[in-house]
Amino acid sequence: MVDPTTRFFEDLDRRGYEPLLDKTAGTLRFDLHEGAHTTHWLLQIDRGRLEVSREDREADTVVGTGPVLFGDIVAGNENAIAALLRGDMTVSGDLRLVLQVERIFPGPPTSRGPRHEFRREAR
Repeated sequence: MVDPTTRFFEDLDRRGYEPLLDKTAGTLRFDLHEGAHTTHWLLQIDRGRLEVSREDREADTVVGTGPVLFGDIVAGNENAIAALLRGDMTVSGDLRLVLQVERIFPGPPTSRGPRHEFRREAR
């Protein structure tokens, strides 16, 4: 069974284009820390065109958190901005990219709109 994080990034890569990010360009690296092990996901955005890889390379913005919390974020059970404000997630670099990308994370199960549709499709 594929975990929510892998499913989220694989879906973004397959999608190839996200209209909610059509005015966005930059790279985000998500570093998911679990003890001494870190899993990297690199999201490259070029005016809505998306490319995902598992590279550990330079990025405009680096987001750091634990894999369980990030799994909850991409499953719609947790809010990324709330996690950032609580200090459960760190960001270095261009914070604007995080705010723009946060729009494509699914919302709570009771939400409506694009976030709700992604959550339903991911099942």
